[in-house]
Amino acid sequence: MNKTVFVIAIAFLCCQRIAELLVARANEKWMRQNRAQEFGREQYRWIVLLHGGFILSLIVEGWMSGPSMIGGWPIVAVLLGILQVLRYWCIISLGKFWNTKILVIPGMRLVRNGPYRLFRHPNYGVVVLELFLWPLLFSCWVTLFWVGLANGLALRIRIRQEERALSLLV
Repeated sequence: MNKTVFVIAIAFLCCQRIAELLVARANEKWMRQNRAQEFGREQYRWIVLLHGGFILSLIVEGWMSGPSMIGGWPIVAVLLGILQVLRYWCIISLGKFWNTKILVIPGMRLVRNGPYRLFRHPNYGVVVLELFLWPLLFSCWVTLFWVGLANGLALRIRIRQEERALSLLV
């Protein structure tokens, strides 16, 4: 049962990320056609490596340890479901401005609807919780530890770069 659930969960996660990258690519194309400037280009490859490494580490650790779901897994699964709703609320709220890269069109208005009227960077909060909950769900403690540290370091740099970029907006 656990291996089947694990494979389905990982397949869902991978399909979700691929779909998001396709949306990001289409949005990037539109933004670049509208004179978008990119910030943090040198750090982007590390973000990609981190997130790709997260999925790979989750797969390897989960498979090698024979994925075992923690006690209380239904609560973790519900929390992950809620996070997906929040993630898509962020994506829908930003519309064509949502991207995995830091792209801004100078002079445009800062988005202040949806969760962005309440929090400055709600999507990063979703990502932090998600990178914690996926490994927790399947007892992948090594992944939980290294991804938590790496993501914390990456976000410190990325949020500074994003703040610099957002200063170009009205």
